[in-house]
Amino acid sequence: MSLALCFCGLAAVGVMAVSAFKQDAGRVHQPPDGADLAGLLARIGERVEAYYARAQSILCLETVRLQPLAYDLSPEGRSRELVYDLRVGWEPAQAAGVVPEAQVLREIRTVDGRPPRPRDEPQCMDPKPVSLDPLAFLLAERQGHYMFSWAGTGREKGRSAVRLDYKSAGSPPADVKWNGDCVTIDLPARTRGRVWIDASSNEVLRLDERVIGPFDVRVPATHKHPFGTDTLTVDRADSSIRYKPVTFQDPDETVMLPESIQSVQVIRGSATPRVRITQTFSNYQRFVTDARIVR
Repeated sequence: MSLALCFCGLAAVGVMAVSAFKQDAGRVHQPPDGADLAGLLARIGERVEAYYARAQSILCLETVRLQPLAYDLSPEGRSRELVYDLRVGWEPAQAAGVVPEAQVLREIRTVDGRPPRPRDEPQCMDPKPVSLDPLAFLLAERQGHYMFSWAGTGREKGRSAVRLDYKSAGSPPADVKWNGDCVTIDLPARTRGRVWIDASSNEVLRLDERVIGPFDVRVPATHKHPFGTDTLTVDRADSSIRYKPVTFQDPDETVMLPESIQSVQVIRGSATPRVRITQTFSNYQRFVTDARIVR
């Protein structure tokens, strides 16, 4: 999970809160009767690849709301709203050993309800114009970087679902990148996730991730401000992505596509120590020939 924030030399105190999902401590989940984890992962990889093949011909609107939070995680202060045209870019592997790329491509439409102005520079926590799609880790070529385990069965949005927990297969180091007062923190070794898979279609219905905190990040001397903190502390970072079936006509087709993403991060020492990011996806449109966003 990658965290973006503005340091800006301001010290603050964050809180540790309950994550978006709970690992069932001390409980050993048994796989469903006759279940084969390797076979299920292979089918999931195939479904995700098929999803990317379809999603690259679909456009939608993404509405992003960034809301600062108080100590009790209630809304505090002014929120920021961004609206983007969004689509998925997909480059299948052209040769053995080459990892395919699946990227989310954004183009800004409005900032706080108005067209962007030349001085509207992207802020630290705004979504990147190009980013890795969150389902990419389930492609067959990437699954080997993770350890998967059964997490039981249940229902998600009225569908029978199999739940899988996952984490990094190794201990990759933290990746911290500074760009002025903006910093991006990636903590793969501390990220834990759970994915809900439709039991009949092998499609992803929901994807939750959390970062195990606290984790300290030293602030380089070149980025320190007078009277600012020497350390950023990641206390909490959760996200939950939900998918929904979207139906198209002429020709008729139903595709499972993102519905919403809810994220909360609590990072002591940042300019906005507590923030909730809500992303909703609407106005899905399909095209049957090559297309590009034109302004």
